[in-house]
Amino acid sequence: VRHDGAALEYASESLKADRDMVVEAVRQHGHALHYATEELRADKEIVLEAVSENGCALEFAADSLRADREMVLTAVRQRGWALRNASEALRADREVAFAAVRNQASVLEFVAKELRADEELAVEAVRKDPWTLKYVDEALR
Repeated sequence: VRHDGAALEYASESLKADRDMVVEAVRQHGHALHYATEELRADKEIVLEAVSENGCALEFAADSLRADREMVLTAVRQRGWALRNASEALRADREVAFAAVRNQASVLEFVAKELRADEELAVEAVRKDPWTLKYVDEALR
């Protein structure tokens, strides 16, 4: 695990529950969070390490952390696609939506419907990727 964080998948249950081992693994390979114990997937420090390495590791975080604004902002700034695993409330947060769209315009698909009518956000997305127009509120098309 110390040489390749992804190897946590094959580690014993005791190693998957070992905080130091999991921190080491997610620093190298954020998706290693998937193999950590439920308790460690709810540990803010560990999840922050994971999403800093790969924002999409948010998928494996406890629900409470998917609803944590700081966590989600870190994740979407690293990889916009992380927005699809954020809580519904944070998908409706304008700052979070902008951070995600700036990283990956096509994530406009996962932005709360009411924000897809935000002209500034829509322009940002379409300017980066014209194909995102299909996710923009009809009133702005």
